Amino acid sequence: MTDERSPTDAGPGTVNLVLRRTIHATAARLFEVWTQPTHLVNWWGPDSVRCPDAEIDLRVGGRYRIANQFPDGKLLWIAGEFEIVEPPHRLIYTWRLEPASQASERVTVRFEPRGGATEVVIVHERILDAATRDRHALGWQGCLDGLAAYLRGA
Repeated sequence: MTDERSPTDAGPGTVNLVLRRTIHATAARLFEVWTQPTHLVNWWGPDSVRCPDAEIDLRVGGRYRIANQFPDGKLLWIAGEFEIVEPPHRLIYTWRLEPASQASERVTVRFEPRGGATEVVIVHERILDAATRDRHALGWQGCLDGLAAYLRGA
């Protein structure tokens, strides 16, 4: 996994994050597990964060909401709209915390076959600042850890 910072990290809303993880599953299986709420609630979130609910309308213009429940019981929703849906290789969607207090960020997820495995590439763009990017990096790393573990046991 790598954390690549874009050369456009020049000001608010221009900070980007790129994460990569090779997972032993097909692109089709990863796309399914990423986009179906019955699977997503089982692996989403960094350590100690649960996903008690997820709603996904998987179509261009469709919306999603993902609940993140912290150990103290606090519930935070991530929501957005799908801009591109290309099964099983690519998703692009907006990303914001509810209630929305800032402009939406954008997430691209690519599932790139690599022999018997698939490289998951997450590009998270339009992040407000480096501190937020670093929090996103920890969250995404936890999600990718959970995804790999879930698929090993699924």
